[in-house]
Amino acid sequence: MPRPRPALSPRALSPRALPLPPLPALLLAMLSIQGGAAFAKSLFPALGPGGTTALRVTLAAALLLLAFRPNLRALTRADWQAIVPYGVALGLMNLSFYFALQRLPLGLAVTLEFVGPLLLSLFLSRRVTDVGWVLLAAVGIALIAPVGESAGHLDLPGAGLALLAGAFWVAYILAGGAVGRRVPGVTGVVAGMLVAALVALPFGVAQAGSGLLRPDLLLAGLAVALFSSALPYSLEMAALRAIPPRVFGVLMSMEPAIAALSGWLLLHEALSLRQWLALLCVAVASAGISLTARRPDTERAAI
Repeated sequence: MPRPRPALSPRALSPRALPLPPLPALLLAMLSIQGGAAFAKSLFPALGPGGTTALRVTLAAALLLLAFRPNLRALTRADWQAIVPYGVALGLMNLSFYFALQRLPLGLAVTLEFVGPLLLSLFLSRRVTDVGWVLLAAVGIALIAPVGESAGHLDLPGAGLALLAGAFWVAYILAGGAVGRRVPGVTGVVAGMLVAALVALPFGVAQAGSGLLRPDLLLAGLAVALFSSALPYSLEMAALRAIPPRVFGVLMSMEPAIAALSGWLLLHEALSLRQWLALLCVAVASAGISLTARRPDTERAAI
């Protein structure tokens, strides 16, 4: 994605670089994330989006606790004041995206979610030329909007939820930067994931109830947590060690297209020509704003 990245995020948790070249590592990360999202959507009939989110975030938090064993008792009240908004944004971002995914094809949901980080990239860049990239993204959104004969082809509540997920993504990026500056190491991230689990669990219990404890669904949720969190986060960190953040942002602009292809292959979701053009506009705008952003801003926002 063209996303400005927080100073510390779950995708920065790999203890060491993986033995993969950066480009294959990044491509595999994107395939893992979107394949994990497609698999998560297949759990909606049994768990609903709330239950699936709760299972994914809670199991991811448990995995992080086991892997890194952070000293949470050492966190001060001021630390928690930074961590809680980060975790709340993370939990609500996942919830709103999965609820959007219930109503929209995967590729379309990811494309709309991109709007939030794209606007944040523009704000961080503060270059007049980047307005053109935002206008191109606006063209993409206009192509998605239902007009004329295409009216009714877009689920408006779903689109609103995807845009809301993008807004929470922005909050997550900004709050994650504050956590990274205040809490060293991975402790802040693990604590934030625990807060996100507390945010998501009430929605999961309300929607899935005791289904959250079914062994087969727990195993499926663990797979979602691994393929949507642990594996891609580690692969992205390996790639970031070898390529500049600007190049990383441009390459991540492929993610909407990969999401659309994952939805088509795994969920049999097809996009119309207008929606593919919209996806292309947003992806090109994302790549363009990564290329033209001033290097200091990009570096400050990168991991």
